[in-house]
Amino acid sequence: MAKTLFYIACTFLFLSCEKALQPKPQAALRLDYPEPQYAPLPETLPFRFEYNKQATVQPSLKRAPNLFYPKMKATLYLSYRPVENNLKSLLNDAYNLPAKHLRKADEIPERLFINADKKVYGTLFKIIGDAASQMQFFLTDSTHHFLVGALYFYAKPNYDSILPAVDYIEKDVIKLMETLEWRQIKTKP
Repeated sequence: MAKTLFYIACTFLFLSCEKALQPKPQAALRLDYPEPQYAPLPETLPFRFEYNKQATVQPSLKRAPNLFYPKMKATLYLSYRPVENNLKSLLNDAYNLPAKHLRKADEIPERLFINADKKVYGTLFKIIGDAASQMQFFLTDSTHHFLVGALYFYAKPNYDSILPAVDYIEKDVIKLMETLEWRQIKTKP
């Protein structure tokens, strides 16, 4: 009888010895975006730059096209204004736009851009946090041209979720800033 109990106990021990279940680690969604291919903007505008072909150029009433990213459901809204003794007002507006997101933003670091050869000067604002816009910038030559841009996603602003897309588009914005050239404005006689 002792032998039988011993065999039964050993059988239960062997059957109950399974690997302990471990909770699976949380995984992050992997977002692969294609390598950017850049093309020049059509020549009908008072400026030109290179844009990512993943974006669709959409006409706008703001004298500058919008760049729509269909795979990311995002739009880079551009607005162009000529400088007509209103540079101070344009700069104030450009600095106030990111400030509107201070309530939701954790921080808004500024990145200055200066290209003296092409007379392109500006600032890139990356808005970190759950704000409506994740990036804004302005570019000017200080005498004739002023270009403003703002990035918006068609989704609830959850910064952690859209961060890979923000980083991807940020490279496109930097390329835009680096390749921007102003076209001559015909002065009135």
